[in-house]
Amino acid sequence: MIPGEHPSNISSVSTHTKRAVYGHYRGRCLELSPVLPSPSDWGWKRWSSQIWEPLPGASWVQLPSRQKMWLCSKTKPIKVSFGIGISKHDNEGRVITAEFEDVYVVTAYVPNSGRGLPRLGYRQGWDKDFTEYLKTLDNKKPVILCGDLNVAHKEIDLANPKTNTKTAGFTKEERQGFTELLEEGFVDSFRHFYPKKEKQYSFWSYMGNARAKNVGWRLDYFVVSERLVPKMCDSLIRPRVTGSDHCPVVLLLSL
Repeated sequence: MIPGEHPSNISSVSTHTKRAVYGHYRGRCLELSPVLPSPSDWGWKRWSSQIWEPLPGASWVQLPSRQKMWLCSKTKPIKVSFGIGISKHDNEGRVITAEFEDVYVVTAYVPNSGRGLPRLGYRQGWDKDFTEYLKTLDNKKPVILCGDLNVAHKEIDLANPKTNTKTAGFTKEERQGFTELLEEGFVDSFRHFYPKKEKQYSFWSYMGNARAKNVGWRLDYFVVSERLVPKMCDSLIRPRVTGSDHCPVVLLLSL
């Protein structure tokens, strides 16, 4: 549930198949979630070229053709925008911003630096530009950022930190980019509530039976403006929800 109902529940899940997301939400679009598939062939009614309305059970979804994710909400946003206003980033369709009365909700699929780190330089530029974009929004009203941010911030956020220091998602450059975002007045909601809780992951490789062994990474986040901290009730990871190599994360707010 999104602003306008009490309490508010925002959920984020990264997945790669229609079956996975439909299995989780099953026609009851109660939460806002960045995912990859198009809903066009499983019960959604299109009423313009970019806006999709689910059949009974929810209210609103928007999806332009190039986006790598979509979002849905029980409350229709005041305004929705795509990208961050920089063409080299926006061509990849990685950001949707929904403006509500009291907050901006931003869902993002942050670029992966790739095996062997061929896109690390691009990722560093993205991090700086994306941080500036979030700061601009935050100057207007509080921000809730959710999605696959493709970084395990601290050693506690992945199972094998020692052997992954040169792996995409755990390089010093990516971790520093996330630190710099937090230093601009944002809070990692999960670590706010659980600063020392170990073995809490949202992604597991399909290789090596990693999920069963809980050899994972915490890559999916809710990051909020500092002034929203008093309104946070909890920040959760739902590892028992299957259907993807990622699991949902959930933010509970009192708005």
